[in-house]
Amino acid sequence: MKNINDLRSALDLLKTIPGQYIETDVEADPRAEISGIYRYVGARGTCMRPSPLGPAMVFNNVKGHPDARVAIGVLCDRARVATLLGSTPEKLGFLLKDSVSNVIAPVDVESKTAPCHEVVHLATDPDFDIRKLIPAPTNTEEDAGPYITMGLCYGTDPDNGDKDITIHRLCLQSKDEISMYFVPGRHLDSFRQKYEKAGKPMPISINIGVDPAIEIAACFEPPTTPLGFNELGIAGGIRGEGVAVTDCLTIPEKCIARAEYVIEGELLPDVRVREDQNTNTGKAMPEFPGYTGNMQPAIPLIKVKAVTHRLHPIMQSCIGPSEEHVNMAGIPTEASILTMCEKALPGNVKNVYAATPGGGKYMAVIQFSKTKPVDEGRQRQAALLAFSAFSELKHVILVDEDVDLFDMNDVVWAMNTRFQGDVDIITIPGVRCHPLDPSSDPTMSPSIRDHGIACKTIFDCTVPFTLKAHFQRSKFKEVDPAKWVPELFKK
Repeated sequence: MKNINDLRSALDLLKTIPGQYIETDVEADPRAEISGIYRYVGARGTCMRPSPLGPAMVFNNVKGHPDARVAIGVLCDRARVATLLGSTPEKLGFLLKDSVSNVIAPVDVESKTAPCHEVVHLATDPDFDIRKLIPAPTNTEEDAGPYITMGLCYGTDPDNGDKDITIHRLCLQSKDEISMYFVPGRHLDSFRQKYEKAGKPMPISINIGVDPAIEIAACFEPPTTPLGFNELGIAGGIRGEGVAVTDCLTIPEKCIARAEYVIEGELLPDVRVREDQNTNTGKAMPEFPGYTGNMQPAIPLIKVKAVTHRLHPIMQSCIGPSEEHVNMAGIPTEASILTMCEKALPGNVKNVYAATPGGGKYMAVIQFSKTKPVDEGRQRQAALLAFSAFSELKHVILVDEDVDLFDMNDVVWAMNTRFQGDVDIITIPGVRCHPLDPSSDPTMSPSIRDHGIACKTIFDCTVPFTLKAHFQRSKFKEVDPAKWVPELFKK
């Protein structure tokens, strides 16, 4: 397989695979049009239907940005992700789990050789304007503004030098200002608070358009990657070599050397802005649960010092409710659950799927194997472990190993034929979950004390061990269908 070390090499590979890549030379407006088009081409996820699962798409003619292109949906298809990471769709969680245990640290390269520094724009230039330099899409007409949805934010703990890279909601607010929304508990926010307490700005690089392995690795969360764990090492583990990083030009921070764009800036201490200050829509942007998030009234602000990019750069974007978010958030979630379950229940958990309806964060399907009488009940222990492995998880569905956990029709079949609501639902009320779930709010139930608190629920759709003989699926004759329809089963 072609060696992938950046976005360009990833796209080059996709171009060789039928049905995985498409591009257009027809002009497209980054304001609502690009996302509106891709919704119909291949977004799927939790987007309102119709929205199929389709190829990655590159827009070569972006209105107002003659030298730039926009790529969207690169990671929408799980099979596409597997190809880009050198794996198979059902083994992605295991690949990520193994990579966490076999990290390879980033490697430094000289700034003058880094592709991300081929073109440099300094904020001191009189014509400097990030809105003209970066074709960040406005996803819908009611968004707070143009958003960087695939910006990997890289920062350093001022106390011990630990580094972290994560993806955050970034809105272009002016010619040199970007607002940054932190979901509570994120590691970069912990670093920022230390800088702010000291009254100092926090240097931060925003890296756009990188190797897909970096984008997936950056989505790990505690406890799998605790505070101080540099997720770039996971990407190194996936690729078998360290990610190339280099020094920023205007701030004391690193950036990803082969990124398409790098924004260098500082998070200002004690400065907050209203997210929709330029539009007054009351909205932010479409988020992974399938709803447009409300604007935040007071969030931190980045003062931009420079924008650097490659020649003819590619802006990479993501539709928040698309299948792309499912894969970026969900595959690390699967790896985290597999890691914890293998330690506590070795051999029982066969696989995990962070299913599309949960956006990669709210729902997990666990395939559990009962081989002896004492395994009965352990399937529910696996569900409890899953909640511990990923705190934002809301629902766990347990299925037997004869159920295809990646096929939600098969999962719902198990629910309809192996599940009784009065005995197979286990609820855990009053647990902190995720603030973007609109139902996790006191207005939904008097049992919810604060926004972001939810009732976590286990749906046990497994057959009791003593009844397994009564729940055998119909057994069809095993044949090689290629004998009759070779065009459908090419080897």
